[in-house]
Amino acid sequence: MAQNYRELRVWNEGITLVEMCYRLTKAFPKEEIYGMTSQIRRAAVSVPANIAEGYGRENRGEYIQFLKIAQGSLKELETHLIISERVQLATPQAIAPIMTQCETVGKMLRSLIRTLQQKA
Repeated sequence: MAQNYRELRVWNEGITLVEMCYRLTKAFPKEEIYGMTSQIRRAAVSVPANIAEGYGRENRGEYIQFLKIAQGSLKELETHLIISERVQLATPQAIAPIMTQCETVGKMLRSLIRTLQQKA
């Protein structure tokens, strides 16, 4: 097991996802700073933040719960990205790699949750 959350591959992939979202939203119109820009960034940051917080609880049940919260934030992020594309804040080409990263992180979260549940 990892010595700390920063060694977790899923946390690192989550940080990459945050970076991708910040780069995407940098190009959004200024009037979206308190709208979609904020929503996307908040949801993205929530993913690795909840992974870290759960890890820090040092209780398997709470850790799993925080990983599930991270999954929820991931789905929220995906929804904001889809909306951004549909209202033409971002192109499909700009959204696609981020959605792929979301899928990667989601699979890793599901796998980690399953592994932790099997140890119970």
